Amino acid sequence: MKKQILAIDDSKAIRFLLQTVLGRDYQVVTVPDGYSAMYYLSHREQPDLIIADPQLPDMENWELIQQLASSGMYGDIPVVVLSGADVKETDARCVEYGVLKYFMKPFNPVELVVAIQDLVNSGQFDKDRVLAS
Repeated sequence: MKKQILAIDDSKAIRFLLQTVLGRDYQVVTVPDGYSAMYYLSHREQPDLIIADPQLPDMENWELIQQLASSGMYGDIPVVVLSGADVKETDARCVEYGVLKYFMKPFNPVELVVAIQDLVNSGQFDKDRVLAS
């Protein structure tokens, strides 16, 4: 059975890209906002990995990432951030919230796929964050 990835981004184009590049190897579920993500998480089986934009239209910046990191139910799910925010802020917030990998938008889809394969398939959660521009 394919591992499941929950992808959260308000950009329809990015959701489509993630579905396209990851859909062959993973079951990819995409949602456009934080509230849809929280609804999905509370009503479905937990995903193996979450990809999230920290700037969502229905929440304060980084609110979803902070909620996931501090949650007893979801805190162990690896998170990959796709950020359009300032690089320094993104790095600091990812360290603060324990995000294992992050990519700056626009990102290289090939590098993202490699990072996700590392996180999901190996089970070895590399503490080094990835910065791609």
